[in-house]
Amino acid sequence: MRNNHNDVEAKITQLQHQTKSYLYEIKKLVDELSEPVSMNIISYFTYSLNISHDPEQESLCIGSYHIHNLGNQPITNPSMCIKVSTGSPFSFSGRYVYADFKQSLKVADGWERTNEKTNKEEFWLRPLGKASIEPNETISFSNFQITWSPKESYAASILGFTYSDQMKDGIAVINPINLNGTVQKQEDENE
Repeated sequence: MRNNHNDVEAKITQLQHQTKSYLYEIKKLVDELSEPVSMNIISYFTYSLNISHDPEQESLCIGSYHIHNLGNQPITNPSMCIKVSTGSPFSFSGRYVYADFKQSLKVADGWERTNEKTNKEEFWLRPLGKASIEPNETISFSNFQITWSPKESYAASILGFTYSDQMKDGIAVINPINLNGTVQKQEDENE
């Protein structure tokens, strides 16, 4: 009987060692299956339009540019470029500061324009106090305005491009703003 008892204990000890070995192997395999690095970002515009068909009145687009990190790694040093079509009647404005502005004007969730003030077609912006976009986080350049008073027919676009350390070549917004209109010329009644 004693021999039988020792056999059972030996068998239990053997099974415990085997279980530990299996658990070690499973843990090792799970560690190797760790989630691969995923860089996935999407940028897009949201906007509202108030378009006047009277050439004496101003038309308006109020918009926001959003950058959303869909990946599982932070996006570092994000920036954006908003481009207005060359020769368009559009005038772009937004809440941003320049590097030479007083520190008191640079709010934590604000944006800094990094290219020349005189450039009316490209607006290079970077967030102040925000060096990265964490996974599943969105940052926004909100409430920019595009105004125009068309004196003649027009067709132009507002394009956006997002850049970061991981995307040096940039990616385009998924929905550029395309605006066009036809202005009817009034003929002189005396002709």
